[in-house]
Amino acid sequence: MKVGSMFATYRKALSFVKRSYILQMSYKFEFFLRLFFMFFNILTYYFVAKLIGTAGMKYLEPYGGDYFSFVLIGIAFSGYLMVSLRGFSESVRDEQMMGTLEAMLVTPTDASAIITLSTLWSFIFASFRVLLYLVIGVLLGVSLAGANVLAALIILGLTIVCFSSIGILSASFIMIFKRGDPINMLFMSTSELFGGVFFPISVLPSWLQTVSHLLPMTYSLNGMRHALLQGYTLRELAPEIGALVLFSAILVPASLLAFRYAVRKAKMEGTLVHY
Repeated sequence: MKVGSMFATYRKALSFVKRSYILQMSYKFEFFLRLFFMFFNILTYYFVAKLIGTAGMKYLEPYGGDYFSFVLIGIAFSGYLMVSLRGFSESVRDEQMMGTLEAMLVTPTDASAIITLSTLWSFIFASFRVLLYLVIGVLLGVSLAGANVLAALIILGLTIVCFSSIGILSASFIMIFKRGDPINMLFMSTSELFGGVFFPISVLPSWLQTVSHLLPMTYSLNGMRHALLQGYTLRELAPEIGALVLFSAILVPASLLAFRYAVRKAKMEGTLVHY
């Protein structure tokens, strides 16, 4: 029975990925344009790093002292937050606009599973982008020779869980209110500024660093940089891993409860379809 259930879930996941892939490939020019601007973005920070040189060495020393390596990891893995925040909410919004959300939610598949499966392709594409970031970074001189890949994968898994939970909260808001998503705007703006994407949080005043320590992004990027750039062991990464586990333990049940509440409310009000 369990094997059959797992096979059914696999088939559903494959169907969602195939549908999203076909839709993505129908806009080939946009697909290649996004890859081009990604490469353009990397080159921009590469030359900015050349300009900075060793000016920020005292702030970058805990991460190896190289700004380009630092920011490359930041912009690569912060993409998962963008996918999580936009992917879930846009999926709900699109299904509402097309009038297919109600039909999907009356199937035997759990509502939270549907919203998760509908964003699988976005995470696959985000992972492809991250891989490209790292490959191009290595070609431009970033050293990943001593990377602790296992630790990086563990942190990546916890990162996706945390960010996805925030994305599901965002989708719950969209399902009820249709537009104006403060969760999306709040986490995107604060994470980019205070999460250590473009600069170490040690640059910030101590009272602002408190904000940084309240964001999953801070622990995710800090752990990822130490794992990939300096080969930290799991023991050395325990503070970051522990923080991400704590965030996951809080955010996962909260997001699922919020989404189920949003589905019930939308069904009662008859707003699963947006006219």
